Amino acid sequence: MTRTAVVNDYKHPQPGATSTLTLDEKVGQEIVKNGIKRPKGYTVSYHANPEVEKMHFGPKHPMKPWRLTLTNKIVLAYGMHEAMDVYIPRAATFQEMTEYHKDDYIHFLSWVTPKIKLDPEASNIFPYNMGDDCPVFDGLYEYCSLYSGASLDAARKLTNNQSDIAINWSGGLHHAKKAEASGFCYINDIVLAILQLLLYHPRVLYIDLDVHHGDGVEQAFWSTDRVMTLSLHKYDKANFFPGTGGSDDTGPKNSANPGAHHSLNVPLQDGIDDESYVQLFKDVVSPCIGTYQPTAIVIQCGGDSLGGDRLGCFNINIRAHGACVEFTKQLGLPLLVLGGGGYTPRNVARLWAHETSVCLGTDLHPSLPAHTPFIEHFAPDKSLYPELSQTGRYDNKNTGKYLREIVTSIREQLRYVQGSPSVQLQHMPPDLGAIRDEVEREIQEEREARDFGRRRKERGAGIRGEYAH
Repeated sequence: MTRTAVVNDYKHPQPGATSTLTLDEKVGQEIVKNGIKRPKGYTVSYHANPEVEKMHFGPKHPMKPWRLTLTNKIVLAYGMHEAMDVYIPRAATFQEMTEYHKDDYIHFLSWVTPKIKLDPEASNIFPYNMGDDCPVFDGLYEYCSLYSGASLDAARKLTNNQSDIAINWSGGLHHAKKAEASGFCYINDIVLAILQLLLYHPRVLYIDLDVHHGDGVEQAFWSTDRVMTLSLHKYDKANFFPGTGGSDDTGPKNSANPGAHHSLNVPLQDGIDDESYVQLFKDVVSPCIGTYQPTAIVIQCGGDSLGGDRLGCFNINIRAHGACVEFTKQLGLPLLVLGGGGYTPRNVARLWAHETSVCLGTDLHPSLPAHTPFIEHFAPDKSLYPELSQTGRYDNKNTGKYLREIVTSIREQLRYVQGSPSVQLQHMPPDLGAIRDEVEREIQEEREARDFGRRRKERGAGIRGEYAH
């Protein structure tokens, strides 16, 4: 009877046939191949709470927090985390979010759930602008507090000199207003972060690269000269959200108002390309820096200005978008880098991973690492830099003459800015207001407890005021 071998001899595969490297070893190889190392002379911090990635607006909604998962996976696959200080930030508190937003609005966000039927005629619901664009979903309040907390944490790292460039890709939700949601945005984390920066910095320049106008941030700082807002966006008052941000929207019309001429807008038409966009960016940012002399910069890197975006209409590639971040970084000022729009998740993830490398001063190999999770979502090229300007290409309606007129208009507005505002500052620790409120609350509770005890003793003794001293 022929005996059959139960256990076959193990034969080692030919070299290169399979990989037995651990994930850490593969990442280590990418670090060496791409020359990733901590920047010299400055520190980059990366603020990401994985709980944000789990949120879901709904199956048909264009906003996909899952784009953050893809972004972080690429960052980790290249090994960029080894060159940064990585933080998992805490959620923002109710008190922190009401530094800008109204209490009743934050209260609403804290209790509303999808199970509560929204009545269009109920005045206590729809003034907050909840609906198709800004739906109520499970975990809404947690989502708002998490992405806002990350932006606040990033801003604090800058003010505490723990970081020179702080990144939060979950932030940048620039449409939210003081008492209502707007354009997929519920809490304006940008405003909260800038308020934090203003505790230490006399002047902050806010730059918005989203294809939509940064109306919420502009509105928040409309009447102050301590923040200058500069937004580059598609503008069509009647047909493109939010319909604001024309070249004549420059702040309050009354020149005596401190915010006059401090809201600058670059209204663009469909189809602007790489070369025109980058040159325009440099031509408008440079005079803003020279005239306003900010001491810190916040840049919103909305990915919907890329070519091929689900809601966008430009022909910009990833490297061109990143060139704007590079130019801003080279100014050498404390820099807060935020996400924003972007509705083709695979391209948004590519963009933000690239701009993370820009902040680190690293040139990445264009082929995504083979061990990148979900790499099939980047097929067929599996490249960090696909050609996006030809994807659903729009005709470029921005003529050279039109772009030159925009630059002239910006420079003309800056002529009215009476130099950089002089602000007397005091050193204030973060959250001083929250600390003060907590102390006052404790004092009040102690006083009430003492009074209650005294009244009980007085009732027992029957002599009023016996225990007053």
